[in-house]
Amino acid sequence: MPLQPTTYQFDLFSSPCDAKTAQMPQWQTLPEQTRRTLTKLMVRLILDHVEDERAARGEETHHDE
Repeated sequence: MPLQPTTYQFDLFSSPCDAKTAQMPQWQTLPEQTRRTLTKLMVRLILDHVEDERAARGEETHHDE
């Protein structure tokens, strides 16, 4: 199976002709509060994903019985 090209969210919303828009900001240049908020959101997203995966596995196990 051929490898799928990686697509980043910035690629989906930026114009390839506009280099200024396509640049991702450097983490260190973001304000401290922004970094803290983004970190909390990313952790919540990951934990919600893990919880959803566990719930899905529980449903699969239940259907097998």
